[in-house]
Amino acid sequence: MNRLSRLREELSTRDHVCDGWLLVATLSLLLIGWVMVTSASTEVATSLTGNPWYFSVRHGVFVLTSLVIALVVLRIPLAWWKANGPLLLLVGLALLALVLVVGREVNGSRRWLSIPGIPLNLQASEIAKLCLIVYLAGYLERFLPQVRRQWGAFLRPLMVMAVMGVLLIFEPDYGAVVVMTGCVMGMLLMAGAPWGRFLLLMGLVAALGAVLAVAEPYRMARLTSFIDPWADQFASGYQLTQALIAFGRGEWFGTGLGNSVQKLFYLPEAHTDFVFAVLAEELGMVGAIAVIGLFALLVWRAMAVGRRAELARRPFAAYLCYGIALVIGAQAFINIAVSTGMLPTKGLTLPLLSYGGSSLVISAAMVGMLLRADIETRQARRREQPTAPRTGDARS
Repeated sequence: MNRLSRLREELSTRDHVCDGWLLVATLSLLLIGWVMVTSASTEVATSLTGNPWYFSVRHGVFVLTSLVIALVVLRIPLAWWKANGPLLLLVGLALLALVLVVGREVNGSRRWLSIPGIPLNLQASEIAKLCLIVYLAGYLERFLPQVRRQWGAFLRPLMVMAVMGVLLIFEPDYGAVVVMTGCVMGMLLMAGAPWGRFLLLMGLVAALGAVLAVAEPYRMARLTSFIDPWADQFASGYQLTQALIAFGRGEWFGTGLGNSVQKLFYLPEAHTDFVFAVLAEELGMVGAIAVIGLFALLVWRAMAVGRRAELARRPFAAYLCYGIALVIGAQAFINIAVSTGMLPTKGLTLPLLSYGGSSLVISAAMVGMLLRADIETRQARRREQPTAPRTGDARS
């Protein structure tokens, strides 16, 4: 028992400036992501540009930019985010509307805004995701008793999400709709809203999802290919079967870094949506479980930061951390579940790992917010702790 207590003390970050395990998980995922994007993209980059390191260099620039953005966000007090939550929500909605008008279309989806002079396509849904979390954290702080007791206060955030959902469906970006809806409902649940309301809403959402699924033939094709991808492995089930082959080739310890066969034009989007399949092929089940463990560590520490903030009576910081943990956790789960055939194919990146500037920058900004919330909470708790009297004062 003494050894266990000593180990717990050594691993604890209680007396540190911020949560070191959160930093370790984030930086590890960023580094692994850069390595895997480099490995998965060399052949595609050579084919498209003649330079095998094209995507690797760009991803490296995105990683460095993300770290700078995280440091900038770390300097911004949470009071600023709380005060500007409604304005940020309007910015998110405006971007989602703007992308439908002047957005860049890729593979039939209009999700990106091109910024003149900057080699980066801005994905509006990523920014809207962060804006929604900030707004909802402030809303829950202001109306927490009403959210727990009144249907009206409970439904208002869901109505905001419904507006965002409609704009996202027009893009279309169903993966973002699922992640953001899950985040909103999760934040309301953690705020103490009654369970019965969630059961009713889940029934309604399931019915709506079924209607949307049968409304378009390509959605039905995705569902049927998900149930039995090998039945049409050269058409609707192609991506999933190639991903499953990658997992099978990886076995326990992988084929070795850089030795993936599936990245050689067999697996589409190998360095973006399906980078986890290439990782599993090259690093094996051991490497895949290690990455899942890093995501679990990140989400756990984010929840722990939120819990400390809640105990310190800082509700905005608490709900902000819960929302960020839910978004990162949900998006990572969906991406990995799609790669392994547990869920139908969705166009979602793996946070901190997949190639893509918008996703990396927003994920890093979220981690910066988590660290800022942790630092402010620790400072507040130190101020509240009574200071020990000096020797001279004690005598008097």
